[in-house]
Order: sequence, then C-alpha cells, then structure tokens
Amino acid sequence: MEGSISDAAIEHLETTFAAENEGNTCTVEIQPWDGIVSKQQTSLASESESPDLVETGNTQSSVFTSVGAFAALDDIYEDLGGDDLIQSFVDAGRWDGELFAVPLYAGARGVFYRKDLFEAANIPEPKTLDEFAEAVIAVGNANPEDVPDFSGMYLAAVDSHAVDSLLFAGGGSWAVKDGGTWNEMLTDPASIDSLDRIQRIFEDGTNYELDSQASQKAFEKYFNEHKVGVLVATGNIGAKIDPVLWEEDKVAVMPIPSNVEGEVGETFAGGSNISLAANAKNPALAKQALRIIFGEKFQKLMGDDGWVPGNTKYGDSVSGPFGKISGKIVENSKLTPNSPQWGAAADSFVRNFYTTIAQGGDVNSSAADYGQKIEDILNEE
Repeated sequence: MEGSISDAAIEHLETTFAAENEGNTCTVEIQPWDGIVSKQQTSLASESESPDLVETGNTQSSVFTSVGAFAALDDIYEDLGGDDLIQSFVDAGRWDGELFAVPLYAGARGVFYRKDLFEAANIPEPKTLDEFAEAVIAVGNANPEDVPDFSGMYLAAVDSHAVDSLLFAGGGSWAVKDGGTWNEMLTDPASIDSLDRIQRIFEDGTNYELDSQASQKAFEKYFNEHKVGVLVATGNIGAKIDPVLWEEDKVAVMPIPSNVEGEVGETFAGGSNISLAANAKNPALAKQALRIIFGEKFQKLMGDDGWVPGNTKYGDSVSGPFGKISGKIVENSKLTPNSPQWGAAADSFVRNFYTTIAQGGDVNSSAADYGQKIEDILNEE
C-alpha cells in the first residue's frame, strides 16, 4: 500500500525472491488507500485478476477474512515468527479459528513535540491527558517564535487514527462485543470525557481541525514549517521531520499519556496485515515470499523506516528516538472493532463523527446518535 514499505525493502524482497526461486520473479504493485476496499473486493474475487499476496489495513482485514477471500496460513505460522508475531494483530487476523492474515507492521502512535518551544514557554512535559490538552493550548497561545497562524498541535477530524488514539488513551472506545451482540461505547462516561477533551483541542489547540484528507497525508509539513508544535503520529514520521530540527535538538518524543500520571495511554494500533489470496495462482511461491518478508533483513528494514515490525523479535530495530518508546506503545495499544461491517463502513463513518465534534456539535447528543448508528452497523446480519 502507498506509504507502507520503503523502496529498499521492496528491492530486498524482489531480488532475494528471484535469487532463491530460479526462473521466478516477485513484483510489488503499489496501491493508494482511497477506495482500496472496493478495489480489493473486485480483484480478490477474480480468478484471473487476483494478486497472490495482498496487504490490508488491520481495520479492513475482517472484510476479507470473513468471506473466504484469503487462504489459511496456519501451516507456515511458525516459519513467519509464531508467537513472536504481534499477537493482537494475529488475533484480528483469525476467523472461525483459522489464521488468514499476519501482521506486516504496526504503526505505534506517540507524540513528537518541539521541546524548545515548550521550554521557551515554561511548559513542562505533560504527564496526563488533561495536562497534554492544557500544554497544547498553552504553547499555541505562547507562540514563542511569533509564527503567523501558529497553533499548538496538528489535529484533524480526517486524521481519525490520531483522534482515536486520544479517545482510547482516555479510556474511551467505539464498541464492545457481549456474546454475539455489539454494544456501543461512545456514550460511556470515559468516552464522553475523552471526546470533551478532544473537542477542546479542536477548538483551542489547533487550526487544522477541518483540514483536508489531501493535506493530512503530508501533515508533517506543518511541523517542518514551524506552524505547529505537536504531532500525534506513527514512528515513520520521525524520518520526515526536518533533519535540522533533530540536529539542533529541538524535537522530543513521548507516549500519549493516560488519565493517570506515569501510565501510558492506550492508543490505536494502526498498521497492516498481509495475506495469501484464496485465488492466488502461485500459492507455494507466495509462501516463499512471505518467508522473506518475515525474515530478519526485511523486518529490520521496516524498523529502519520507523514501523514496528510484525515480528516483535526485531522490534528493537525501530530507528531514532521513537524506537525507545515504540515497544511500550504497541504493548498498550488496541484495535477498533474486529468486524467486517466495521471494516467496510468505518473510514467515512469515523471521519463524519469526528467532523461533527470538530464543528462544535454537542458531544453527548452526537455520541448518542453515532452510538446508535454503530450498533446498527455492527449488528447488521
């Protein structure tokens, strides 16, 4: 998928595969995220057009694991890392007891912030979520460098995984499954408390609450242009931050805090799975490619790019300062509802909800409205 795997990792996969499987080649095709579910539904259903291997976002995987679009991988589970694989992703990749998707990488979300601006404004590193919101607003008001249109942080309704992380870190959630029934959790007091805090940041801590999806895809530019002091982002963004800011020791990283001082908040465990298509023309060769993908070299190349490798055995390879906190973040992360209905509807649904909050909609009534919609979506036969 676009933005997932570096050119160096792709080259390693293609050249190693060709060397180890004489007369055969492995070709990687990059796909954009927009509209990918419908495109994959079409291609995976076709015996002539199906890829052999396919990457899916971990919120989307159940759309395909639940309908037989993927082939089971239990027979090579140990070859790919076994219990060293990120287990929350492994659990999400199972359907009816079989393993259909394995973790390619996790996008642990933490905080990149301009520590020089915090120091200039006499703002200490926040230890709780309330302190985090206060610090973001305070540094925005202080604007130590006197930058036009400066705001404390970048937070946009369309950046749903970042907003999810702030929701989860405060104990909030979308829904939980009780037996065979999904129950919404947006109206739970912990979710309401988190949403109130998020709305306050939208209103007083950022100028980008209604930023476009196109701009959000390169949101580190605002940090590099000194227009924001804080980003909630995955580890790979560290490599996109202006090297001069790192060289001048102006940037620091920290986990998103929780409501309790000293405890790391739960955050959204973004990332991707990879699967063998049920209609793969070359299933045996595809499994050989998977063995390379989950080998040491490829996994460490993903770590170099700031991703947490799917095989946690190589988790210490995550580059830069973010690598020191990424393991702790992943350990404390959680996923959105593991449901094909969620995977098919979540992108637009979540963005619409957060846009409502960003536009100043009443938190309690909005949570009740969307909470009912969640139950209707997830419990649909």
